[in-house]
Amino acid sequence: MILPIVAYGDPVLKKQGTDIDADYPGLAELIANMFETMYAAHGVGLAAPQVGRSIRLFVVDASAFVEEGDDEYAMLKDFKKTFINPHILTEAGAEWAFEEGCLSIPDIREDVLRQPDITVRYMDENFVEHTESFTGLAARVIQHEYDHIEGVLFIDHLSPLRRRMLKGRLSNISKGKISVDYRMRFPQ
Repeated sequence: MILPIVAYGDPVLKKQGTDIDADYPGLAELIANMFETMYAAHGVGLAAPQVGRSIRLFVVDASAFVEEGDDEYAMLKDFKKTFINPHILTEAGAEWAFEEGCLSIPDIREDVLRQPDITVRYMDENFVEHTESFTGLAARVIQHEYDHIEGVLFIDHLSPLRRRMLKGRLSNISKGKISVDYRMRFPQ
């Protein structure tokens, strides 16, 4: 089932998510719905707060970055994962800029600086614990979704001046004055 994506301005996007256990009600269905919602909106990641749940869960599928014959992003071809109760243990390397966007903040894309190498501990959809290292675009997608479960949005990484320049557009998003081809839920 495709869920509505929570728009910028909803308080759930600024709350830190709580850990869950394997008995979380409807977890398998929620994960399946999150993947379906993400694909319907043409995203590469979706965090539980973006569908109104303040829990530590996100899904990613970065295969959309891979184009035929593209060696640079070939390692993302099968990069589809569920992260439950993740914690980034380390971030390393020289920060690099990459243009990011967000399904909760449509039509705004900005360069964000992030470190290229991370190590993260998480549970998969079967509650098997993993500690893995990721680099480049895979790390960036994880960092972006991880921020969501920490109550941080990609625009929080921008300079105060840049955020002020986006204020009107952000206000319009929170008021529902935006046209997207996926379901959204706007703040009351």
